[in-house]
Amino acid sequence: MIIVTEPTATEEQIERIIARVHEFGLEAQVNRDGARVIVGVIGPEPMVREKPLAAMPGVESVFPAAKPYRLAGRESRGTASTVDICGLSIGAESAIALICGPCSVESRERMLSIARTLKDSGARMLRGGAFKPRTSPYSFQGLREEGLRFLAEARNETGLPVITEVMDARDLPVVERYADCLQIGARNMQNFSLLREVGRSHLPVLLKRGFGATVNELILSAEYILNEGNTKLMLCERGIRTFETATRYTLDLSAVPLLKAKTHLPIVVDPTHAVGLREFIPQMAIASIAAGADAIMLEVHDSPGCAKSDGEQALLPDTFTKLVPRLRAVANAIGRDL
Repeated sequence: MIIVTEPTATEEQIERIIARVHEFGLEAQVNRDGARVIVGVIGPEPMVREKPLAAMPGVESVFPAAKPYRLAGRESRGTASTVDICGLSIGAESAIALICGPCSVESRERMLSIARTLKDSGARMLRGGAFKPRTSPYSFQGLREEGLRFLAEARNETGLPVITEVMDARDLPVVERYADCLQIGARNMQNFSLLREVGRSHLPVLLKRGFGATVNELILSAEYILNEGNTKLMLCERGIRTFETATRYTLDLSAVPLLKAKTHLPIVVDPTHAVGLREFIPQMAIASIAAGADAIMLEVHDSPGCAKSDGEQALLPDTFTKLVPRLRAVANAIGRDL
């Protein structure tokens, strides 16, 4: 159920509405943006329906949540949300952010070198995997805490906030010590115990769509995080598995406007993992901005032939530097900055 207050509702009336929801044994998720306060009421459907909340002073309207995702749904908030990461704002009203870095953190020197180049070229956030989910157990699995230290050192030198993947709830405390934003990878999109744990974290979260998941399944996975109280959440389209094998996956750009219509959450696109072939990634990054993405995630490596993971899809620094003005031109054409 969604409660919308009157524009003139007093703070005392709003607090009384919230208190009454709690008295009924229900949970209240409160959004105070705009003239009206929106209260999402969460609990068993029959119990929610029978409670006499519409007659309370300060209530303008009460209507059922039409979708199974009550917190991620756009109507639960009324406006698009933004996520702040160390002063970097990602969302509909903000400049489009470029989140870049190597697939894996491989060494201190390489991480620092790439970070400096990215900073000078226009990246706003640094990515790099310290814990790597790999198809083969014999592939490089990441430097773990040592890799996290290298990421943190690169952040301290460049000022770029750091995002890195957390694969296991047992690793969450150590990742939180170093990272500014948590990434849930495609393989863990429906790891519900992990989603609950990051939902209790104080850090923002980027949730990637599973390569076999529908848009609605992605949103319902987001609901697990939001339901634990972490509202600093972004969704990421990174390609889905179809019958086509010419590229690594199929980049579903239609998901960007669809997710924006269905949810209030910022939408990120990762064309690197979707395409998997570096020569076509710039075009899909440009298309992602035109489709309405709030941020673009790109893999960049200064020596892809020596990369310990996914070198074939990493952009060279020079290619990235030349791509940024093209991305900015498209962003400006649709009324946004980069």
